[in-house]
Amino acid sequence: MASSKSVVLAALFANGAIAILKFVGFLLTQSPAMLSETYHSISDTGNQVFLLIGLRYGERSRSRDHPFGYGKAQFFYSFLVSVLLFGIAGWESAKHGYDAILHPHAPDLADPTLLGYTFPGVWVNYAVLLGAIAFEAYAFKKAHANISDQIEENDWSGFREAFHKTSDVTVLTALTEDTIALLGAGIALLGIYLTRVTGNPLYDAVSALLIGVMLMGFAVALAWENKRLLLGESLPTEEEERLRNVVKNTEGVADVVDFRTVYFGPETLLVTADVAFDDDLDTETMDERISAIETALVEANDHVQKVYIEPERRGGSAEQIGDDFE
Repeated sequence: MASSKSVVLAALFANGAIAILKFVGFLLTQSPAMLSETYHSISDTGNQVFLLIGLRYGERSRSRDHPFGYGKAQFFYSFLVSVLLFGIAGWESAKHGYDAILHPHAPDLADPTLLGYTFPGVWVNYAVLLGAIAFEAYAFKKAHANISDQIEENDWSGFREAFHKTSDVTVLTALTEDTIALLGAGIALLGIYLTRVTGNPLYDAVSALLIGVMLMGFAVALAWENKRLLLGESLPTEEEERLRNVVKNTEGVADVVDFRTVYFGPETLLVTADVAFDDDLDTETMDERISAIETALVEANDHVQKVYIEPERRGGSAEQIGDDFE
């Protein structure tokens, strides 16, 4: 949790500074690409605030109304971020770029004067975008390191698998934002440079449109990944089967009648199982076997926080027994 918060704070600091710099660049040059990037960074800054709210809300203790805690709040706020990324940054950027293509006008790259000093206007955008890349690289590095640790810990094949399997949506969202921020700044830099060299404003306008389309595409992908967790996703099949085998191979277990897992917060897993025990086990021995199963499940996967076992005999069922692992 602490690492997730540090990733978000790093991104918040970077995006806030970048938004100011990009807006200054737009005011001085009227570049469509710079306005798209300003929308982008303002949206990203707001998004980090939502992620921090999700982290803070998710830390609340469970209550009568929320017996499994508030961990899914992070899924909701991350989903909200993806919607805002689409609705504000993506749509506005694409709309502005499309309008600039239909009604092209050269950016005002005349030499502005500040505090009595005249300097080349285009270098304002160059400096701002290069500064943005530096800030975003700092935030990206922290998010990249965090997700890399998760890949190593879970033995995933790479970032593609991590994107589809991680339950730490806060880091996933921050990494996605930082990635498209770096790409967006690069596209804007290229468009402004080509417009400056050729004198054709179309390059600047097209780069603004591309930034918007890219933002919308990533936002849809991010929303889709958050949807799976909001709806109550289980562990991936191979990982769930490994936990099922832990139960099945426990001494005294005759069969695993039913086995289910579900995430109810980032890296917070609920496991339930209907377990048929050997008929010759007495109640005390059955209790010991259940305790052994619960301990083994927690040791097999450190995301397991709550375990509920429904003990059964081949000829009938016994009382449900469950323990919480806080």
